[in-house]
Amino acid sequence: MTNSQVPLPRTVGSWTRPASPQVVNAQNIFDYMNGAGELYLGYGFDHLDVFTYSSPGRESILVEVYFMQTTDDAFGLLSLDWGGEAVELRPSVSLPDQKAPPSRPRALYGEGLVRLCAGRLFARIMAERETPDSRRAVLELGRSVAQGRELTPEPKLLQELPRSLAGGWHLLGSRASFFRSHLVLNSIYYLSSENLLDLGHDIEAVTAVYERTEAASPRRRLRWFGVRYPDRDAALEALGHFHRVYLPEFPFRSDSDSSAPLKGIFPIEDGWLGYWLKNDALTFLFECPDRETIDRIFASQ
Repeated sequence: MTNSQVPLPRTVGSWTRPASPQVVNAQNIFDYMNGAGELYLGYGFDHLDVFTYSSPGRESILVEVYFMQTTDDAFGLLSLDWGGEAVELRPSVSLPDQKAPPSRPRALYGEGLVRLCAGRLFARIMAERETPDSRRAVLELGRSVAQGRELTPEPKLLQELPRSLAGGWHLLGSRASFFRSHLVLNSIYYLSSENLLDLGHDIEAVTAVYERTEAASPRRRLRWFGVRYPDRDAALEALGHFHRVYLPEFPFRSDSDSSAPLKGIFPIEDGWLGYWLKNDALTFLFECPDRETIDRIFASQ
């Protein structure tokens, strides 16, 4: 990817930016941000352009434009936090193969900060102090980032998440995220300091929360993980790794020559855990109330 800049306006309201950005790449990202750099490197990060807009007597506005290698990486960064007010920063458009409007927003605003994805870009635009003027400026800058860029599609794995599961479980759209790195996974749901699922830049994964609002059981939420590997052998190897570290008290039995689905259900400290391996895809269910719930869900997939 080239280091082409986004054509941000030189001035917005009473704020003005410098002529050129500070450029941050994988080699100096930790000089710009401490541990948070791992978050971006966990996706397909290319580089970051940073502008600071200043105005006499006013707090500044920080613009960070992250150039990612794929649209999935840009969307994944936004999907880590669905908090804030959904805002539309571009004319109404739809993807060629998408008849309905996008199911999730591409831009969110809250307390002076707008986060957005546009094409392969992810951006954070933040006013140090929120005022009516700074809100207008932040949103105008967001429109400048999005202008002329394709609508970022949802990663296929997110699109494939079931909206409901057998037994009355319903997807909480605000708790669905796309990721590739175990460090990102652990920021969402901590499993281990070790990369138990053999995640990496060539692996796609999603996590989501499902809720059952009319259940008599005190367990009304469960956690779904879906991981897609390059092939079944890689998925089977990752499952074996997970099993040895996370479920050491339960022997791992598999037939590596078989293409049949592989299922496991286990009682653990915080409920029941189940996994389902089919072809190159692994599905995990955590914090389930009982074995029957997992059996019912997997039987319907």
